[in-house]
Amino acid sequence: MTPEHAALIDGEPLPTERVNAFLEAPPRGAGNGATSHNEPAPARRQPEAPSVARQRRRWATQVIVTDELARRACAARGLKPPPGVSPAKALTLAESDVADLGSIVAAALAHSPAARTLLAALESEQRVPETAIRDYYDRNQDRFLTPEALRRGTDPFGEASAPEDVQPYEEVRDRITRELRQAAGRQAFFGWLDQARSHVTYSHGHEHPGDPSHPDHEHRH
Repeated sequence: MTPEHAALIDGEPLPTERVNAFLEAPPRGAGNGATSHNEPAPARRQPEAPSVARQRRRWATQVIVTDELARRACAARGLKPPPGVSPAKALTLAESDVADLGSIVAAALAHSPAARTLLAALESEQRVPETAIRDYYDRNQDRFLTPEALRRGTDPFGEASAPEDVQPYEEVRDRITRELRQAAGRQAFFGWLDQARSHVTYSHGHEHPGDPSHPDHEHRH
């Protein structure tokens, strides 16, 4: 029998219906380890092995729990996320997002305006020291080669490279700052989520997919 709630968050029930609505959306890129693709979503979901279905429900629960936690965090911060999308809208995840964030967090950000709003707020709060920006530039010269140097196949760390083969620090500083702020914001989001999930108790069948206490567990996120 399916429980009425998928989880308790600080003792408050999260209705199973929210997980069901997410699961019933067209399965385009919305599986464990989800990625985007160009094929149209099938009209009907193919039959799944019981273990796969169990894991998909646990994965979906994590996405919906993250959405709810982000809604509460936004409310506490006085942030107003834009209106949400329909649960029936196909969920498409970029390969790079899944690789960088893990499928659960990537799916939560794709699904949840609150999660995206919270992430943006956390990114805006990050302060990147000038020394960190300069250090990144000095250690990653290969990322800042000029187009001419790239065409010549210049080795930025070789003896034959010249200062003019690398874009000046002043020209790329703002780009580096954005990248480092984004990385720091994501780390802050992960830290917030780990702490927020400590207040969640899951119903049977809705545990984290990596929870070793159930036989289907796996460690893909």
